[in-house]
Amino acid sequence: MVAIGLAGATVAGCRSNGSPDIVVAAVGRATVVEVVEAPASAVAKGTATVSSPASGTVAVLKVRDGQRVRAGHLIMVIDSPQAQEALKQAEQAQASASSVVSFNPIDVAAQQQRADSAAARAFDVARQAARAIPTPAARAQALAQVARAQAQFTAASQQAATALEQINSGASSVAAAINSLSSAQQTQANLAVRVAQRVVAGLRVKAPISGLVALGTGGGSSSSSSSSLLDSLPSSLQGQAQSLLGSPGSTTSTTGTLQAGSPVTSGSPLLTVTDTSQLTLQAQVDETDVLLVHSGVKADVQFDAVPGATYHARVLSTDVNPTTSSRGGVAYPVRLTLDVGTYSDGRVAPRPLPGMSAVAALRVRTAVDAVAVPASAVFRDGAQDDVWLVTGGTAHKHAVTLGAQGEAEVQVLAGLSEGDQVVVHGADQVHEGQSVP
Repeated sequence: MVAIGLAGATVAGCRSNGSPDIVVAAVGRATVVEVVEAPASAVAKGTATVSSPASGTVAVLKVRDGQRVRAGHLIMVIDSPQAQEALKQAEQAQASASSVVSFNPIDVAAQQQRADSAAARAFDVARQAARAIPTPAARAQALAQVARAQAQFTAASQQAATALEQINSGASSVAAAINSLSSAQQTQANLAVRVAQRVVAGLRVKAPISGLVALGTGGGSSSSSSSSLLDSLPSSLQGQAQSLLGSPGSTTSTTGTLQAGSPVTSGSPLLTVTDTSQLTLQAQVDETDVLLVHSGVKADVQFDAVPGATYHARVLSTDVNPTTSSRGGVAYPVRLTLDVGTYSDGRVAPRPLPGMSAVAALRVRTAVDAVAVPASAVFRDGAQDDVWLVTGGTAHKHAVTLGAQGEAEVQVLAGLSEGDQVVVHGADQVHEGQSVP
């Protein structure tokens, strides 16, 4: 932290007769400003990189480098026979997807009921005939034979009904499995068509945001342009969709700025659109100071590219995710507004460009008309801040509680009152009980 103080009043002091380097002064009041300095850079409102949706060539280029465009503005048209062929194949696969299979179960309930009724009547007749046999032993034997025959028939009938039920259930399961597979094939074909349609529609490249255009080359190798589309598909379908859209790799490369007729590679960046309508500032505040920074804190900003000019800023938010500072420590990104800058003579300073480096001086604490002493009066003894309080010409170590800490003066929250005499210069030459006239 670099602390800078702005004093509204100073303390009046005199040098000790015992040592010309020891100065005693009365505690006064001042306005003290504590400042945290942090490296920063200007940030555009938005930046979007447009990549080629498929391999091909630039058929029509409707913008030039540095041109300002509106969101949705047609930038270029890409000719990609590969993407058109992929759409054609996907539509053919969709048309040939299997249709739904229907199944009508086998119903023999009526026939089985008639057979059971006829058998029951036959067994009744047989039992009547058996009962008519005059010999008891023969009659009993005949009735037993009828009972066994009827039991065998009943078991066979039940087995037949069970077998038929299993056949119907199995056929239904097969039909369900076939329909499930057909549905999956149809879904796969539909998704592949939608992906291919989106790629073809993307051949008419439009500006994603409003801003200034910076044309790329369109060449080079990169991952598939439709990766964002493929990622939205189930993993089991990505392979087929990729085969329809073509492989991401390509040996095509170009140099120079993109123009009509330039070859482009699937996924390669075509251009960048940067919205400079509003600039903000992003500062990197050290972890030792970030807890002093909160929304609304004001700051003065100086850009390396605009020496002598000061820009005003105000803290919008502090990111809770740390980064590594330029010194290798931990820092936190702090976002600030960026207002118009002026020179010391009142002239309006030029508007910075995105990415320009600066130093932000954040006024984290301001104490107005506060009890204050020069920073040189305070020394640290362990964990305690102290001053040499002079009473009756004798110096005594005295604990104080500090508030805002400026470069020249510091606020004293407790331990001193206005008019108290303290050593303000040469504190390192004073010891307890020393006579300080």
